[in-house]
Amino acid sequence: MGIFDKFKSNKAAREKAHKGSDTAEQKINERTGGKYEKQVDAGQQQVEDRLGMDRDRPDQQ
Repeated sequence: MGIFDKFKSNKAAREKAHKGSDTAEQKINERTGGKYEKQVDAGQQQVEDRLGMDRDRPDQQ
């Protein structure tokens, strides 16, 4: 079992990672004035997908 398998099976760790990911996205958008919001969101989605942090995004396709 690899480190990411342990991460995927730990609900508390996933929730903490989601919160951290959201916070990072907000901070980046604040510092750039929202200029790169689409790119930041796309990057966040890619990172979460690679870590197995799938989430429902009704406003995204």
